[in-house]
Amino acid sequence: MNDKRPGRPRQRPARATALDRKAPSASKAGKQPQTGALPDGRPREGDRIAKLLARAGVASRREVERMIADGRIAINGERLDTPAVVLSSLAGVTVDQRPVAAAQPTRLFRFNKPDGLLTAERDPGGRPTIYTALRNALPAGTPRMMPVGRLDMNTEGLLLLTNDGELKRTMELPASGIVRTYRARTFGDISQAQLETLMDGIEIDGMRYGSIDANLERRTGRNQWIELTLTEGKNREVRRVLEHLGLQVSRLMRLAYGPFVLGNLARGATEEVPQIEVERFCKQVSRRRS
Repeated sequence: MNDKRPGRPRQRPARATALDRKAPSASKAGKQPQTGALPDGRPREGDRIAKLLARAGVASRREVERMIADGRIAINGERLDTPAVVLSSLAGVTVDQRPVAAAQPTRLFRFNKPDGLLTAERDPGGRPTIYTALRNALPAGTPRMMPVGRLDMNTEGLLLLTNDGELKRTMELPASGIVRTYRARTFGDISQAQLETLMDGIEIDGMRYGSIDANLERRTGRNQWIELTLTEGKNREVRRVLEHLGLQVSRLMRLAYGPFVLGNLARGATEEVPQIEVERFCKQVSRRRS
């Protein structure tokens, strides 16, 4: 109640703060849900839509941003034109006019990719992709799985698959420092001393590659196996580096990605990583980046 006693100014009702005001609806023309931070600097509750959609397995954050730019994502029927939207849930969000299902628990599969398959969902040229093999390799009812990183068409071995676009993106970032291990069969002359120079990194045709720990395993004449450990995983990095050293690569396979190893997994087969291991790994990566 206002105090009307003489000598005291009349008190006006307090203005609603940004927290009290209802966020504008996306269905209003030209309006989008609140973004960024509150006027006093406090973060809004919820997460950016790209993060939520990545977590729901729609696509990676970067891919979601491209989908928004292409007008494929809407909220309450209103097409979204910015990824800087903060939401507490995906209620009312559609992708290609289809409602987005609630996020499922993060799942991770190991896949022994055969050579001759593209790490892509489809190929305009009609070449076979990993999804050709995954149709029969993944258990029935498995949600959409996305590859963590890529293996080129002629590279085989461990390819991780997840339904969590946020985890996918985190594992791919060089800043996460996740180690990848490869094994290459090569032809040519090379010494361990030459391989050790790769520890300092190398630049090839203007592209800088970070530190690589490379070791000769066994040699028969001019043929040898080389094991390489790195954290960047740039496009065709291992092949380009070895070819720069004068070697011909006749076979290349990935043996490990972080703590997850190929082991004895059969060619073309998949195996799900136990949930407790996935949760432990996610916590480790989160602590490393914080």
